[in-house]
Amino acid sequence: MSNTYKDLQNSHPCFGGQKNNAGRIHLPVSPGCNIACRFCDRQVNDVEERPGVTSKVLKPEECEDILTKALEICPDIKVAGIAGPGDTLASDNALNTFKIVREKFPDLIKCMSTNGLLLDERADEIIDIGIDSLTVTVNAVDPEIEEKLNAFIIYHGKKIEGVEAAKILIENQLAGIRKIASAGITIKVNTVLVPEINGDHIEEIAKTVKEAGATIYNIIPLIPQHELKDITPPTCAQIDGARTKASKYIDVFRHCQRCRADAVGVPGKSEFGDQIYQRRLNIKETFSHG
Repeated sequence: MSNTYKDLQNSHPCFGGQKNNAGRIHLPVSPGCNIACRFCDRQVNDVEERPGVTSKVLKPEECEDILTKALEICPDIKVAGIAGPGDTLASDNALNTFKIVREKFPDLIKCMSTNGLLLDERADEIIDIGIDSLTVTVNAVDPEIEEKLNAFIIYHGKKIEGVEAAKILIENQLAGIRKIASAGITIKVNTVLVPEINGDHIEEIAKTVKEAGATIYNIIPLIPQHELKDITPPTCAQIDGARTKASKYIDVFRHCQRCRADAVGVPGKSEFGDQIYQRRLNIKETFSHG
């Protein structure tokens, strides 16, 4: 049986467990992505502290040694998470990695993040592997708004653009959330707040994902980059206002550190990524969106 929401609040830093010094390790095993968020700039580098960034992409079979080393250095690690740098369901790498974690490190909480495009069709695999918590990024539940945030999807080998792509993405996200939630797995929904695009839509997202089965909601402020590099990020007041609106419908998480895809340690207190992944300092290289 997977951990309950109450369990996760005590042992998972993304559900409130940071007050108990709960640590996590992100395993960057998912190389490619299948949607094109207009604000996403995935990179392989050692210097930026934000989602979508890693110093290297691992193969699943490398993760046992990495986890062993990480737990020796930081025994506070309670969670093995996979959050990129691409989408976790766009390849088999994340699910294969979680099979290794389940076998070799059964006490670790298994946490996965996805954009949700393939969530509905891969839900049974996620449930079978015993994922404890799932994060789905849902930036809109209205295709007209989503289209302004996502340029296209690659779906079953076909590139689909615009509102048509947005409609497929949203339908698959919500159907997948319903399936996963019905299996008793705790679901967190992330939304990237872009005030001039989805700022007035937050309540609708929160209400919709709660009805679908999500337990907790996390609003992440836009980092202006890629196609939205000239968009003004939300102010603290706008973020707080969005969280207050969302909290009418769903529990809201307020302590997100916007971690790298290869973060290791207790958020806000310790970071061992340099030691675990042997990052090369101050080197940036462009990461292919393949």
